[in-house]
Amino acid sequence: MGLALDTPAPGRDAPRTNVSLKIDAAGRTDVGQLREHNEDTFAVADQHHLYLVADGMGGHRAGDIASKMATDTVLAFFDSTTREDATWPFHYDPSLSPEENRLLTSLKVANKSIFEESVRNSEHRGMGTTVVGALVNLSARKVFIGHVGDSRCYRVRDRGILQLTQDHSLLNEYLRAMPDLPQSQRDELPRNVITRALGMTEFVQVDLRADGLRDGDAFVLCSDGLSGMISDAEILATVLAHEDDLAAACEALVKRANDHGGEDNITVLVFRVYEPEGASTRPPQRSPHSLEETRPMLAPIAAEPGTEATLPPAPPADERPRFGDEVEDTVEATGPVKLPS
Repeated sequence: MGLALDTPAPGRDAPRTNVSLKIDAAGRTDVGQLREHNEDTFAVADQHHLYLVADGMGGHRAGDIASKMATDTVLAFFDSTTREDATWPFHYDPSLSPEENRLLTSLKVANKSIFEESVRNSEHRGMGTTVVGALVNLSARKVFIGHVGDSRCYRVRDRGILQLTQDHSLLNEYLRAMPDLPQSQRDELPRNVITRALGMTEFVQVDLRADGLRDGDAFVLCSDGLSGMISDAEILATVLAHEDDLAAACEALVKRANDHGGEDNITVLVFRVYEPEGASTRPPQRSPHSLEETRPMLAPIAAEPGTEATLPPAPPADERPRFGDEVEDTVEATGPVKLPS
């Protein structure tokens, strides 16, 4: 879903430069108002420019074990693959970028670890976790997003917000199959039933997406304890109100979710990219395949209820990326929606 404020931010229409971007990040997690313990986990790995949010599920406190295993395993994989001669436990897909391969493989390794633990330990049987991860290449001005489940990634740019991930949920499966489903029937569908998670099966399908970076872009990773309690418009307004203090933005977002009932654990991570002040600039040397904007991917997605969907034109066939059998790269259909003044 895309939202935009009426007034564009000044200075954001300037051409991009080839000056390397910097990045700031902050995160916060909270048990919420109704749950007894917190099964969410987040990770800020500045050394890798990697950012993660996981929302665990399972009895006997196994959900928090699953989410912690997910983030720990992904970080351990990144630590162990900094060398060029590192061993890769899964097939390296030459049609994907090194960053995409690294992020994809780390999530597959995490899935395998959680699944094997759930099979081995009866108290952890059935545990799983959603996950959303963002891997940033500052010099190339690209961000790579991988996710499984209904934890989300949003991009805040030019006073607008865009959801970059598509929930793997029963509701969205219905909307894919029946995009004209009446609103009354949509309202009857459960919104918290997910169709994909790490650890539920031996192999997992991961959605990947690549996006271009601009000076001032902010990205919000969150569990459904946030996105299920407050609107995209509220997320946008809160991030803009605290764009110079990301820790305060996270705190304010968690407070808003709790003020709306806090029905689930709440986790949010916000990172922002920016050009250093006083950096010299010159026009960038762009290739025809530059990721200035989000790259169109394989499958159109049904719009969120109440929005008008529009899809960007597909790229020429020779420019479309190729993916492995277990990778589905998607782009969300969005319609412009104005925030009230």
